[in-house]
Order: sequence, then structure tokens, then C-alpha cells
Amino acid sequence: MSSTATEVVRLLTVSGATLAVAESLTGGLVAAEITSVPGASKAFRGSVTAYATELKHQLLGVDATLLSERGAVDAQVAAQMAAGVRKALGADWGIATTGVAGPEPQDGQPVGTVFVAVDGPFGPDSGAAGGGK
Repeated sequence: MSSTATEVVRLLTVSGATLAVAESLTGGLVAAEITSVPGASKAFRGSVTAYATELKHQLLGVDATLLSERGAVDAQVAAQMAAGVRKALGADWGIATTGVAGPEPQDGQPVGTVFVAVDGPFGPDSGAAGGGK
């Protein structure tokens, strides 16, 4: 069991917040780590493993033009995946992963390229640092 996953579940639980995950590159491994934590059901809403590019648009609302112009391995795609899963599953926070596992480059990106995005209730009342939607 990952200590990071345990800490994420603990922080979400004590704040009464929920999490949803959109995965491509990781194929469900992030959700598996989170759900391996006892009590995760208090904070974890669910996940979407959108491995196929068209599913990123169909299930998560990623802009089709962005996908056709930039491909699925892109920081903005990850950001839209995180926002999309948050909305689709009704969570306070969304996390997304996309990248190139190999063995060949994809969308002009080399093997090993990874993008992770977080979307949440950023703002003056959230206590979160950084930007938001």
C-alpha cells in the first residue's frame, strides 16, 4: 500500500472532499492504489480508464480539436481529463494521467513522456495553492 495514497485518502476524508481519477497511461493503477487504502470509499468516487483517444473526448469531454491537433499526450489534454472526470463523477477533485509508455513514440512525444493534472475547487476558500479553471 502506497503511503502517498494513504495520505491522499486521509486528507480527503478529514476535509470531507471526494476524488475521481481519469487514467490513460496508468491504465487504472492510480485508482487501484487509492482503493487499496482502508476507508477509501469515504472519499473515492470512481475512475475512468480512457486508454483510447476517442474515449477521452466521448467520456471526459476533452476537446476533439485539441486531440486532433496535439494528440492525447499533452498537458492541456491532461488538464481537460481531470476537469472532465471531476464533473462526470461528481467529485471535488479530479486527477488525470496521460503519457507514452512505449515501446514507440506517440503523437510526436518520446517514450517516457508523462503528464499529470489536478482539477479542484481552487479559489480563496479552498486553501489550495495554484491556479484553477
